[in-house]
Amino acid sequence: MNDTLIAVLVAAVAAGLGGLLVPTLIGRVPEPRPKERPEGTPDETPEDEPPKMLYADMAARPGLAWRSVVVASACGALLGWATGLDWPLLWLVPLTPVAVALSVIDWHTRLLPRVVVVPATLAAIAVVVVVGLATGEREALLRALAAMVVARSFFWLLWFLRSAGMGFGDVRLAAPVGLVLGWVGWGALAIGLWIGFIAFALPALGLAIARRDRSMLKKSFPFGPFMVLGALVGLVWGTALAGGIWG
Repeated sequence: MNDTLIAVLVAAVAAGLGGLLVPTLIGRVPEPRPKERPEGTPDETPEDEPPKMLYADMAARPGLAWRSVVVASACGALLGWATGLDWPLLWLVPLTPVAVALSVIDWHTRLLPRVVVVPATLAAIAVVVVVGLATGEREALLRALAAMVVARSFFWLLWFLRSAGMGFGDVRLAAPVGLVLGWVGWGALAIGLWIGFIAFALPALGLAIARRDRSMLKKSFPFGPFMVLGALVGLVWGTALAGGIWG
């Protein structure tokens, strides 16, 4: 059995086991406090927008656990295949079920809870720094930290300009995305972010074409799941795609 196959199996099993914990993680997220409005101020929530799903109800959805296991295992296998038995699996495998949980939450609530994103980011930074210093991979370490700052700053600018309905949760999520992609390379970062935006635009474009309604292009979708998808593509195929595009 070669190293790549071992990495695929180990990453798939470990990420899949983490996927079992996705409902527990979601169920333990505290509900956000309702925003207080001055007395007499009308509710600005659109009438056609359903009320936010409670995290406890989301965690109790039938089949969430096994679907999370399947998705996390598949993503883990891809990461193991792309990375091999190498140090990045130490942060990529634990982040995989967290990314699955955040994608589920964002898809149903359009929120990326700070209590999940920030601890996961700090833990990833700690592991990346320790590995980078212990293995002498200082160039990759500095690139990862720089890419984290670049990605977060870019998304902060989009949020500040109120571009494409960007929420501040997306700004927070950009930090770990930039970190893990930056370790691989600048090409992986560029491809990962680009794929995220392309994938984000496709649902609205598809609906607009199918329904022949240009107003669907303005429909808001949660960006987090597409950012995670872009990161996965960047991690697995980013370097090869970047080399093909930019030579």
